[in-house]
Amino acid sequence: MIEPPHRILALYKPYGHVSRFSDEAGHPGLASLVPVPNVYAAGRLDHDSEGLLLLTDDGALAHALTDPRRGHPRSYWVQVERVPDTRALEALVRGVMVQGRRTRPAQVRLLREAPSLPPRSIPIRFRKSVPTAWLELTLREGRNRQVRRMTAAVGHPTLRLVRAALGPLHLADLGLAPGQWRALRPAEEGALRASVSRARRA
Repeated sequence: MIEPPHRILALYKPYGHVSRFSDEAGHPGLASLVPVPNVYAAGRLDHDSEGLLLLTDDGALAHALTDPRRGHPRSYWVQVERVPDTRALEALVRGVMVQGRRTRPAQVRLLREAPSLPPRSIPIRFRKSVPTAWLELTLREGRNRQVRRMTAAVGHPTLRLVRAALGPLHLADLGLAPGQWRALRPAEEGALRASVSRARRA
């Protein structure tokens, strides 16, 4: 008997939703967004984070994407208070102490312009006297609220956090608005599985 193909869905998780299907602590779950049975989030985004979230019924793939030993890359657009200087950026690259452990080396880029994003449903706090900046931060681990803890550790609290990419899948290429989802196309799934294999070999 031929097994049916696994389902892999890409969701643009909006601000305010948790990364599970049931509601949690007063925040709505994913059931109101994705009426598809038997798929689960491969990883998580906190309720106050936005962006690319994969849902799948392929347990092995979900494990490979989230296992910290695999080091599968995930990229974020991060709006922070004030403009980080070279020393702060280099500290993020090298790794900073978060809850008693140093983070793995990361890729960090100060963006010249804000990424093209829809307005957040609840605007960020804004102070005229405090400028903001956008970073692109690529990690190979996924500790609890890691990005927020990292930017806070170098003196630049996170104001808005958007997961921009998972491996070869980029939010900008998927054609999704917040709250929208679609199944991955065969080429996208192939690229994702190939990136998981490369991360495992590395």
